[in-house]
Amino acid sequence: MQCFNKYYQKPWQKRLAILKENGFLDEKEIDQLETQAVDPTLGDTMIENFVTQYQLPEGLAMNYVINGKEYVVPMVTEEPSVVAAASNGARLVKFGGGFQTKSLSRLMIGQIAIENVTAMDQLVETIDQRQDEFLAIANHAHPSIVKRGGGARWIRTRILADDMLSVDMAVDVQEAMGANMLNTMLEAVADEIRSTLHQDILMSILSNYATECLVSAHVEIPVTVLAKEKIDGATAAAKIAQASRFAHLDPYRAATNNKGIMNGIDAVVIASGNDWRAIEAGAHAYAARDGQYRGLSQWRVDGDQLIGDLTMPMPVGSVGGSIKIVPLVKINHHLMKIESAVQLAQIIVAVGLGQNLAALYALVTDGIQRGHMRLQLKSLAASVGATKDEIPMLVNALEEQHARDSHTAEVLLKKIREEKE
Repeated sequence: MQCFNKYYQKPWQKRLAILKENGFLDEKEIDQLETQAVDPTLGDTMIENFVTQYQLPEGLAMNYVINGKEYVVPMVTEEPSVVAAASNGARLVKFGGGFQTKSLSRLMIGQIAIENVTAMDQLVETIDQRQDEFLAIANHAHPSIVKRGGGARWIRTRILADDMLSVDMAVDVQEAMGANMLNTMLEAVADEIRSTLHQDILMSILSNYATECLVSAHVEIPVTVLAKEKIDGATAAAKIAQASRFAHLDPYRAATNNKGIMNGIDAVVIASGNDWRAIEAGAHAYAARDGQYRGLSQWRVDGDQLIGDLTMPMPVGSVGGSIKIVPLVKINHHLMKIESAVQLAQIIVAVGLGQNLAALYALVTDGIQRGHMRLQLKSLAASVGATKDEIPMLVNALEEQHARDSHTAEVLLKKIREEKE
């Protein structure tokens, strides 16, 4: 379409005008794009062909006690009940003293893929012998990280096929997520391999499967706090443990179990200005590390305690990227009182475990829908045009009729308005 020729070079207002002039959007829709674009300059800085800012709600998860310190955790999500569930899970964990978290390691891994290898054993031996030299080349390519105490730590080789070798390099990226830093270092080493070993380099790129950047969260909860009206605490705890076993046995269940964990994790990752897609990719790869896709969390009963654990890759940064330039991200870091990338990673994994507890607890007791539905009905009410004052009335009316469809909502809203006249 000719109207979009060099679209990225045109001023923001001109981009919007093109959409109107060529019939893509009408004037009312253009006005809405303008209204939503709260900071066009920032948007233009961050992405190409910017037209507006797409906004998601941000809420605060409460009750998070992590390593003895209480946190308020910002979460960005459009899904009803996620923030409430995260807070409820943390409330239950609080009875057992909160979350205990630790960082098992913090290195990012990158890969240099060598193709068309003809003498594999000889190449592997040569690379192994020159490890120190390659590490020095990597560090020379990014000296600032070395000055801050980071840098390349080790190199290994993995034979992927008779003609393909992966040269893996682990780098301490300090407070950054480190993608650009790592790619720069990898390319420097790749150039050396290409020029001195006369090998064909397919690509040099970081891996989002961050197995050297693992974070764990652990909780112990008295089973008595899990008691509900129709179920005692010991039974609820046993069912949560069995639900965890289900997710380890069956990949169909595991996918949904892990999606629930990521409900909490993604929401905090987004709020912190980090790359939630990278975290998702690494999490799901880690869930299949033994050859079968399994649940990421583990729950078991030990005496009168329900014990939960979650370990997963969490390569987030506390500096760099959008963290530097998006004002709300800075506010969110201040809300969480973030002092390091390790601290942020531990908060995020704790939220994932808290979210998982809330979901499993609901599933094995009341069922998942009971907690979800009132929030979903609020969304339904808003979608049919109910005002802020009308939403509670419409939600009550829908609950009374056990209705959850748009047509009934529209009929009931019309009735509410007629009764007010």
